[in-house]
Amino acid sequence: MKEETAETISWNESVSEANHSVVTEFVFLGLSNSQELQIFLFLFFFVFYVGIVFGNLLIVVTVASDSRLHSPMYFLLANLSLIDLSLSSATAPKMIADFFSTRKVISFKGCLAQIFLVHFFGGSELVILMAMAFDRYTAICKPLRYTTIMCRHTCAGIVAAAWGAGFLHSVSQLAFAVNLPFCGPNEVDSFYCDLPRVVRLACTDTYRLDVMVIANSGVLTVCSFVLLITSYTIILMTIQRRPSDRSSKALSTLTAHITVVLLFFGPCIFIYAWPFPVKSLDKFLAVFYSVVTPLLNPIIYTLRNKDMKRAMRRLGKWNVNSGIKS
Repeated sequence: MKEETAETISWNESVSEANHSVVTEFVFLGLSNSQELQIFLFLFFFVFYVGIVFGNLLIVVTVASDSRLHSPMYFLLANLSLIDLSLSSATAPKMIADFFSTRKVISFKGCLAQIFLVHFFGGSELVILMAMAFDRYTAICKPLRYTTIMCRHTCAGIVAAAWGAGFLHSVSQLAFAVNLPFCGPNEVDSFYCDLPRVVRLACTDTYRLDVMVIANSGVLTVCSFVLLITSYTIILMTIQRRPSDRSSKALSTLTAHITVVLLFFGPCIFIYAWPFPVKSLDKFLAVFYSVVTPLLNPIIYTLRNKDMKRAMRRLGKWNVNSGIKS
């Protein structure tokens, strides 16, 4: 009897151990297996990432150093650039380094950290983009109350809410993955860890988890996108009723905002809300979302904004004069 009891306990322990995660690392399949193509991709993405770092830091430094840009719109723009830089830094450096690795590996904890950071900065950027739309709505549709509504405390509260919302969204996403059983498959068909791809490797029925991911990230993304497009439509209709020189400037600014919204939300909707994923398209959109968009945002805002271009010229002249005096 004692022997049977011991065997039963031993069997239960072995089942319990099998149910726990045995995967200690994940292997990225990357973008290509061709050695020649990987060298090209390394140079391509290295240049892109350098552009992301310098472009977004230039916007942050320009806004911080030029008193003429100390307004709610540019304050939110500087925070958007900081988030873009952080979002790209969560995935791009690892991807660039892996081009020279025969086996692209990330630890289990490192994978969870990437999931957390991607959703943290992605959720924060979503709120900032909505805040920028609200800022433009207030400036154009309620100009007399603009300074009262978009005061310093409001802007600080918006930024705090953006980082807080990003944190809560990221924690809710991580809660799906942290206790999943991973007992064998560990190849991620991408260049970074993201929840939809990692969930598919779990040794359990992932249908409900896929639905929860879509309900969390997908519905949130789609609803935010619809709300933003609706608000920008209202703003554009308001501008059309008030033709003037200021309206043309506002229209130019709005064009930049809408372009950035489309660049950010387009890939997100297909990655997190589209129920029929296509591997090749998912990889392309993941690259676009994490590397291309963070570079395009500073380019769009600097090329479409005369105030930013003037401020950058003043910053350049100040640096030159400082160098001559020293």
